[in-house]
Amino acid sequence: MSNNSPLDEGRQVFVEESRDLLRQMEDALLLLEGNPGDEEAINGLFRAAHTIKGSAGLFDYHAIVGFTHVVESVLDRVRSKDMELSAELMSILLPACDHIGVLLEQAGGADAVLDAETTATGNALVERLQVLLGAPAVAASVPVAAAATASSAPVGDGVASEAWHLSLRFGRDVLRNGMDPLSFIRYLVTLGEIEHLVTVSDALPADDDFDAESCYLGFEIRLRSSASKKTIEDVFEFVRDDCTLHILPPHSRALAYAELIDLLPEDNERLGDMLVACGALTAQELNDALAAQSASATPAKLGDILVDAQNVRREVVDAALNKQQKIQVRRGEESHFIRVNAEKLDKLITLVGELVIAGAGAHLLAHRGSDTALQEATTHLNELTEEIRDGALRLRMVQIGETFGRFHRVVRDVSREIGKDIVLEVSGGEAELDKSVVEKINDPLMHLVRNAIDHGIEPAAVRLENGKPARGEVRLNAFHDSGSIVIEISDDGRGLDRDRILAKGRERGLIAADHTPSDEEIFNLIFAAGFSTAEKVTNLSGRGVGMDVVRRNIEALRGSVSLSSTFGKGTTVNIRLPLTLAIIDGFLVQVGQSVYVLPLDLVIECVELPQTREHAGDYFSLRGQLLPYLRLRKVFDLPGEVPSRESVVVVRYGERKAGIVVDRLLGEAQTVIKPLGTLFSRLQSISGSTILGTGEVALIVDVPGLLQQARADDGVQTHLQVAA
Repeated sequence: MSNNSPLDEGRQVFVEESRDLLRQMEDALLLLEGNPGDEEAINGLFRAAHTIKGSAGLFDYHAIVGFTHVVESVLDRVRSKDMELSAELMSILLPACDHIGVLLEQAGGADAVLDAETTATGNALVERLQVLLGAPAVAASVPVAAAATASSAPVGDGVASEAWHLSLRFGRDVLRNGMDPLSFIRYLVTLGEIEHLVTVSDALPADDDFDAESCYLGFEIRLRSSASKKTIEDVFEFVRDDCTLHILPPHSRALAYAELIDLLPEDNERLGDMLVACGALTAQELNDALAAQSASATPAKLGDILVDAQNVRREVVDAALNKQQKIQVRRGEESHFIRVNAEKLDKLITLVGELVIAGAGAHLLAHRGSDTALQEATTHLNELTEEIRDGALRLRMVQIGETFGRFHRVVRDVSREIGKDIVLEVSGGEAELDKSVVEKINDPLMHLVRNAIDHGIEPAAVRLENGKPARGEVRLNAFHDSGSIVIEISDDGRGLDRDRILAKGRERGLIAADHTPSDEEIFNLIFAAGFSTAEKVTNLSGRGVGMDVVRRNIEALRGSVSLSSTFGKGTTVNIRLPLTLAIIDGFLVQVGQSVYVLPLDLVIECVELPQTREHAGDYFSLRGQLLPYLRLRKVFDLPGEVPSRESVVVVRYGERKAGIVVDRLLGEAQTVIKPLGTLFSRLQSISGSTILGTGEVALIVDVPGLLQQARADDGVQTHLQVAA
């Protein structure tokens, strides 16, 4: 049972949602870098910053509110076309997103104390943003939370006599903090005349949930005044952190109303109510339009009636219709998705695994007896368990596209750091795999992408000399193949220098002087510990540290990595990973007294090993094609006599195909993967273990490792290459 209070759970949700919004902001900024006029991206950027700021205020994260308010003010100027989204501004906004992320990590409520480095970084960014806003720069010693007030200062104190529009929503704790919401409304009268006021009561809960100490009030106010925006905002100075306030200027009324509709916090799907709430329409005008619509024999759309009656302009109606569509889409998504704590999912998967083992044991016991009804019941139970298993595993499957998307920023920043022009192309982002695999593959991908940027892509001048475009390209692609997911990291750079790698390998004694290796063997030297052909060490790479760690981390996920390259054309790294690390469909085989599990997704077929073979050596003809094979008895040095009839399990992994000779075929079984202990962690060709229904332990064969080991065997190597 969780001890977290509702407030703590709310904070956790806020942090997670804010991280998602930060990723959206970063994606939008990267998109705007190539297309600065994309208004949808600009609006999305502003909305994300506004949402983070508003949510942070609910939990008293003053540092986040203060800093994000400055960012929001700048984005508001960009959105209203008062400021250009220049390269200088982009160079500030991306680090600003990073800083908000740091503030989220250090968030601890109103009393949170930021470390000196974070404070200094925030103050420096605020100063740069204030310069762009045209306001006096805030000194570095001033806390970032205090910068919010400076950012709201008007560029010019216009004294227009038209009406301002105020959209005001008080926070729940205003009354508890000793503030009277109506006192602020009364004070507004000292600045001018309130022409129109609507009380918004959408937030009122049901009677049973009503809290007399909480505030549920909101107001839409039209104020005729010659006061400046700063003066009006100062009215709410003492309650600014406990309310959401939008002050729309008198000019460009239609555009302002359209923007306000998009910012309204209430999820009211009715067009007329939205127009009334934002102040663009009066209640009487709405009632008249609804009456006209009801009286008509062929009712027109409400928006058209209001426009025809000149009660509201078309662009305001369009904004309300757009908000209406967004609300419907969001509610549809909310009805299909629910946030679940990852720990709860992991516990569910563990319990399902134990259920699989228990079900297998019950099934085995039932079939040892003669009770037919019991056998049918356990068979049905196993079928249901398999469906539960598949459903539970699907809950943890996520698209890899989100991971790929994070590398746009990496490519942008690193390429600029080293003075290269490089673009990232992403495809296959809809491919799904286990969340635990996604989390662990991020670091290897990061190293490979940075390696491609630093070592793979040539400088623009060199590329032009070689007849290539000045801009280099790094590609990330993913697809499913034979029960695995394949991730490709490729570039159109200089490629690998085969002769140079071979010379380095011979120099280090990795390849014998009298041995003529294949291209694959030579390229695989890249993954040797400490191996590097870089002429100089950079901040990114060149020390010979990393590629061996990449392979080790991938193999720890029961995956494999291979590399292909054409000199002058580019390099491609292929990572092949299992879809899940928890439960798989297995195929049981027996050799002597030992039982082994082969991943069923890799099994093609089973045949009997021919008693007489036309060819000498460890291969035979399977329907006219040579099939190399290996014996598990020989690989694992198992005792016992070889039976008179042996079976061959034909497996495929990637482009490789081979046969595995065993004594007996035991059939399919659901397999719960148990990791090997530290003592057996370096055991070759074994990727884990499982518990059978009998309670015995069976080892899971690492088919890719087994084939790789066989290729290193002189007796089988040539034929495996032919089969590949």
